[in-house]
Formats: sequence, C-alpha cells, structure tokens
Amino acid sequence: MPLRFTNSLTSRTEAFEPLEAGKATIYCCGVTVYDLCHLGHARSYINWDVLRRYLIWRGYDVTYVQNYTDIDDKILNRANEEGSSMQAVSERNIEAFEIDMGRLNILPADRMPRATCCIDGIKTLISELEAKGAAYSSDGDVYFDISKANNYGKLSGRDPNEQQQGASGRTADGEGSRKRHPFDFALWKGVKENEPSWESPWGPGRPGWHIECSAMVRQELGLTIDIHLGGGDLVFPHHENEIAQSETANGTTLAKLWMHNGMVNVGGTKMSKSLGNFTTIRALLDSGVSPMTLRLFVLQAHYRKPLDFTAEALDAAATGWKGLNGALGLGDRHGNALGWGSSPVLEQGAIRGQDSPDGDGLLAMHQRFIAAMDDDLNTSGALAVLFDLAKPLRAIANRLDRGDSSDLPTEELKGLLARWQLLRELAAALGLRWEQDPDQANAEDDAEIEAAVEARRAAKASKNYAEADRIRDELSQRGIELIDRPGGVSEWIRS
Repeated sequence: MPLRFTNSLTSRTEAFEPLEAGKATIYCCGVTVYDLCHLGHARSYINWDVLRRYLIWRGYDVTYVQNYTDIDDKILNRANEEGSSMQAVSERNIEAFEIDMGRLNILPADRMPRATCCIDGIKTLISELEAKGAAYSSDGDVYFDISKANNYGKLSGRDPNEQQQGASGRTADGEGSRKRHPFDFALWKGVKENEPSWESPWGPGRPGWHIECSAMVRQELGLTIDIHLGGGDLVFPHHENEIAQSETANGTTLAKLWMHNGMVNVGGTKMSKSLGNFTTIRALLDSGVSPMTLRLFVLQAHYRKPLDFTAEALDAAATGWKGLNGALGLGDRHGNALGWGSSPVLEQGAIRGQDSPDGDGLLAMHQRFIAAMDDDLNTSGALAVLFDLAKPLRAIANRLDRGDSSDLPTEELKGLLARWQLLRELAAALGLRWEQDPDQANAEDDAEIEAAVEARRAAKASKNYAEADRIRDELSQRGIELIDRPGGVSEWIRS
C-alpha cells in the first residue's frame, strides 16, 4: 500500500505523489508572535514535525518552510499595552518559540521567513492581482475581490453568500464600508497613527494577514508546492484566501495536498483564554511534565481528530512514557553490563531479518510501523509497535536497575541489542528520545565521582602523584572540589 494522506481539499485519503519523485516541498503556517505558544501550537507542530521526520526517514528529500507572522493587529495591540514596539514583542516571542520547540524536540524549519522581510514580494503580488482586476484600492486600503477567484470556497466548502463577515477575527472597524462585497478581504491596510508602515503604490501601510503567506510560499518554494499544513482553525478564512489570491495571481495550483490537524479541548471544552482553560507549553513543562510525555500524549491521538487534554489523560501518558523511556535508555545506561559497550552504535535500517536471532520478528514489527504511518500518519498504531518492542527491554532494564544480573546467553543479548536499535530508530522517526531521570543521573554521577576519588587515593598510596594530580584536576574541571582529611580520607563537594 502506498504512502497516503488525507487531503482537506478533496476530503479523501490519497496516495502521496510529489511534484518531483523523491522530494517534498512543505509550507507550514507559523505563529503570530504576540504571546507564548499554547497547547494548540504544541499539538500542531508536533504532528507536522512527525510528518517531516517520517518523510525523511522514508528517504524523501524534504524542504520544510515555516513562517513567522511578525506584523499583525494582535502584536501591535500587545506592544501598545506594554508601551513597547512591534519589533520588541516579536523578537521576544520568536526567541520563546524557538526555546519551547527545542524542548519538545521539534526540528527547526529549513527556512523561517518573517512577513516583515517579504514586503517587496507582498507588494509585487498585490500589483499582479490588481493588474488582473482581482484587487481594488479604497481609501488607502487594497482588497481582494472574491468574485474574481475560481471556485472560491473549494477548501472550506462554504458558500460565499452564506459566510459571516469578520470570520477571521481580524476585521478592522469600519472596514466593511470600503469593500465592494462584505466578504472581500484586505491585501494592504492604509497607515494608521502610531503603527509601522511601508511605502507602496497605494500609499503607506502594511500587509494584510492572508497575503503574507502567499508571498512567502512563492518566495521560498515557488508557485506550486507539495503540501500545505496548518491547524483546522486556519481552513477558513486564512487558507481559503491564500488559495484565492495565489491561484488568481499565479494561474496555477497553490498546493497539491492540504493537511490540517484537529483542535485541542480541555476537559471537553474548546481551549480559549476567555474560558480560563488556556495553558502555555512553557507553563506545562515548567510544572514538571516532561517534554516527551507531552509528545507521547499528542501522538496517541490521530492528527485529524480533536485532542481532549485532561489531567487523567496526561497522567496516563506519563505512565506509558516511563516504561517506554526505560527501554529507550537501556543501551545508554546498561550497555556495558549487557556486553554492548558503553555507547552502542545505532545502525539505522540494519534490521532485515538476518541480523539477529529474532530478525524475522523484528522485520515484521518494522513493516507494521511503516504500514501504520503510511496510512495517513496513524501514530497510535506506530506507538503500539514501539510498546511491543519495548516490553522485553523494559523487563531487562528493571532487573539491572535492581542490581541483578541480566543472566542471558550471548545470542539472546545480541537479539536484544537489535531490538533496542530498532526501537531507537523508530522512536526517532516519531521524535521521541530517551530522557534521563535527573535523580538517576545524579546517582550515577555520584558513583562515578566516588570511583575517581578512590582511584586517586590508590594512586597516592602507590606514590603515583602525577596520576593523583591528574584526577584532582579532572574533577576540578567538572566542578568537584576535593578535601583531604587526616588518615588518607578524601571528601568531595560540588563547588
């Protein structure tokens, strides 16, 4: 069965056939940087990070672009509230976004253009629309005439005659009186007092929201791309308007495939600031929830379905992650005890049936994983494979954690190594990585320091003072201070 995704444009699950074989061009709508990112952002960007990782793992050459909207009413309102500037608000939240995404192990996009760096492209696109009679100016503003778009509403399935004005939540007061049709949308907004502006053929002003993404897609990836991504809340009006203006200007399809993730509910209710159930990624992670627990929680649900966030569901994900994490860390923590070496080498794609005593079984799990992910990114099915792989590894990890011997023959240990390598490879395709327990890490670190102190004592006893000094210097570089006591006793503290 070929790799298949659900296309929002056709409402069908279709075989993925990129414009160029073996390559994939992807544009993901990014954040409007006026505040910290919330759980809805986490859900969306984790899902699309998995899409990207999986395509790369399957051998595609992926170009992934994600924008920053750094000029917008919301940013300007926040700057006014703070008495700061649009740039200050944007830069602060871009930095916070990058930190939060890094903690969630989300790969940075190949390119992350900012709307304010694409002003020339935006003006060019508006001029082309104007030349085609699809844009008109009114009192310093420029609007797109939806009657000039081919099949407007084809993504959202909405009839233009039934749409509600202001559905985007970004309609300015008094804007309706300047439009020919109540559902035309702004391409360029005339300058207002105390707002940043750029010179243009229509007078000073700034771009509308929708035109920014159309210009950045064209600038970074060309006229037609393979996949356009976003949250379900962007289908209308943002993506519908992107299609209208891009395809009218370019005379060709904007994206072959549109993919949208479902929304996040909190206790069965839509997450929103007005309801007080709004949670930022940073607040959740700083409260003690591990990044991989949150990632696992998101991936347990299909990307297109609503995701209900509850304390009970998160606790269940934490329990599941604890077991999976124990298996993922087996080689790092107990590689020497198992005869694998202190840092076992991961051989991606090495599982082909003949590499271990359980090769056929591992190959079957490998194929199960692919079958699940090829079926419209069925991450819950893929996770089931990971948990099956992890079961015997977790049992060995628990035994070794208690100080017991693994007590396994060499051939069985070889099979476990192949299983662990496959687990790590497939987990990495989902962006899941081993998280070392801080308490466990400290205990292992303490044991290593004690061993070094004992080695120094032995070196001094044998009058090998050069070795004793070397050990002291090495510990000092790690922030460990040694205190020599009478009777040859040495104590240590972290400085």
